Amino acid sequence: MSDVLELVEARLRTSLGEPDARAAITFLGTDRIEVLRFVDDQVVRYATLGMSAQPMADPTAVVADPLKGPRAELVLSVKAGRADTDKALRPLAVLAASPQVEGVVVAPGASLDVGEPLWPGAPFTSVLVGEPGGLVEDLELDAPMDPVRFLPLLPMTPNEAAWKRVHGAQALQERWLASGTDLRDPARKSVPLDVTPE
Repeated sequence: MSDVLELVEARLRTSLGEPDARAAITFLGTDRIEVLRFVDDQVVRYATLGMSAQPMADPTAVVADPLKGPRAELVLSVKAGRADTDKALRPLAVLAASPQVEGVVVAPGASLDVGEPLWPGAPFTSVLVGEPGGLVEDLELDAPMDPVRFLPLLPMTPNEAAWKRVHGAQALQERWLASGTDLRDPARKSVPLDVTPE
């Protein structure tokens, strides 16, 4: 499946430019996951490379299909220079390896928790998986393979994550929108959750 990853990297370069750094992490029993860093206009973007090498399998399936099934990579965007966000490389690789390690299917609206700050001093330990297609377009693959979707990760504070579990992803995103929340600010505070937006 290295050809899939070559196509994925080409799509990332076309959409985000040339990466200025990359790191590779291998977890026991998983394929290698790379995280590429792109810097553009005061925004740093981190994109995983390796998660899409295999389709994500339904954990209830008896046998995993080697070709069919959703494929994805993860993209995190943060403002540059406000925090040591390069330390997010390992948590991002952990999240990208979760389909192989835990048999989960990562999809828009899901919450992913790394159990520790995403980077030193970060007010976030989890992320909301956003809708694909905005920053990096889906990459079509030859049939019968599903396209690779590039899923944005939106960091959540513990309060936001707890609120999302009760009210859902859509409601949290509406709160962020109503409050004008800058989701790329690595030091932002939790959005107000105690009042109903007008």
